[in-house]
Amino acid sequence: MSQKQQESKVLRNLKARHLSMIAIGGCIGTGLFMASGEAIQQAGPGGALLAYGAIGIMVYFLMTSLGEMATYLPVSGSFSTYAARFVDPSFGFALGWNYWFNWVITVAVDVSIAALVISYWEPLQFMPTWAWSMIFFGIIFLLNTLSVKAYGESEYWFAIIKVVTVIIFIIVGLLTIFGIMTSEYIGFSNFTIGDAPILGQGFSGKFLSVLGVFLIAGFSFQGTELIGITAGESENPEKNIPKAIKQVFWRIVVFYILAIFIIGLIIPYTSPQLLGADITEVAKSPFTLVFEKAHWTFAAALMNAVILTSILSAGNSGMYASTRMLYAMGKDGLAHKNLGTTNKNGVPIFSLVITAAVVFVIFIVQSTHEKAVDFVLAASGLTGFIAWLGIAISHYRFRRAYTVQGKKLSDLIYKAKWFPFGPLFALFLCALVIIGQDSKLIFEGVFDWKGIVITYMGIPFFLGFYIYHKLKYKTKLIPLKEVNLSKEID
Repeated sequence: MSQKQQESKVLRNLKARHLSMIAIGGCIGTGLFMASGEAIQQAGPGGALLAYGAIGIMVYFLMTSLGEMATYLPVSGSFSTYAARFVDPSFGFALGWNYWFNWVITVAVDVSIAALVISYWEPLQFMPTWAWSMIFFGIIFLLNTLSVKAYGESEYWFAIIKVVTVIIFIIVGLLTIFGIMTSEYIGFSNFTIGDAPILGQGFSGKFLSVLGVFLIAGFSFQGTELIGITAGESENPEKNIPKAIKQVFWRIVVFYILAIFIIGLIIPYTSPQLLGADITEVAKSPFTLVFEKAHWTFAAALMNAVILTSILSAGNSGMYASTRMLYAMGKDGLAHKNLGTTNKNGVPIFSLVITAAVVFVIFIVQSTHEKAVDFVLAASGLTGFIAWLGIAISHYRFRRAYTVQGKKLSDLIYKAKWFPFGPLFALFLCALVIIGQDSKLIFEGVFDWKGIVITYMGIPFFLGFYIYHKLKYKTKLIPLKEVNLSKEID
């Protein structure tokens, strides 16, 4: 193999422990640390558990669907590649560019928020917020210029911090519930208040409240699909991807369900303290409230530090995911071919520089034009759910094509269970959540055109990419017998 050929490929240097912690770290973040309190306040502890449980089951099926495809064909930027191969090139084009744009927006927002979070510590306010943002942006960029192993290590330790925090929270919470950390025995008293015995307001017939929590839960779980992006750089994908998927999902569900259960037990859902808190209002984090209940006076400072590392982790992962997606599209002919090249360390440096430049532009725009930010964020708002839809559709088509072409399911190294129920259930629930974004419009008939545009802007944004590619290349849905099931990656 020539040096030029060698330098067009990413390197398989991510170990099993990296994959496991990347998936955990991508999911456990501000959605759990901040938004979980709002979920309980809106729908009660029972409604929150129902919503997170249902979304958790959906994510399980999505993860197994992604695991089957990623083990069979481990590539970077897997969503666009699978969609282009198994469904329609135009679908892969739209999915890839939409997902890239989503993470670019995420990184720009994260570097802004990180600077606001650090302002919690008064002595560190000797620099303007934009300067702190540039420091965080520089750190994220430099981490991504290093080898993928450096990215894996950084995410491993970022994730460790979050996992340890959740474990400590669960232990402290349980001790608090039984009156060991305090002199007060709480028990299940907070689950018996409200309109419905034991389960609380969440099951009192307020469907809109529970549907709203489905949205919060969905956004909280987004990031688990990052394991598909890392498949192309896994050291031993046929072994490590199934292992990571089997381990990670149950850990995440246990963390989320247990954490929400504990918050619901300790803090009444009627408490005004659980009202939706901004990410910079660390004192309103349900984790902070529970720690303070256990008389941890430094709780706010502790959670502020954890939230800061979560934001940096999200930005780091966002830069990695967007760069690899751009690289994969360059390799697949869905973007300029130069984007599908790497340096000697296996880093798609050209894609990284382009991505970083766009992140910088968006950061400048959101810093100078606040109203423009709403529309930019709206364009990427549904991207995670659209990506999940893409995974479900791609897996359904992959498995159908696999059987139509006479291949044996027993030959699959990792096989998703309950096909076709899994991808169809995920497809249905994702569509329900996407449509139900504006619940007031759907269930109450309240028309707010500006709100509707901002809420659903992600859909026409995705369709714009799809229609552009469809009109230019006149692609069609690939017949099942013609789906490319070759394991050849290049």
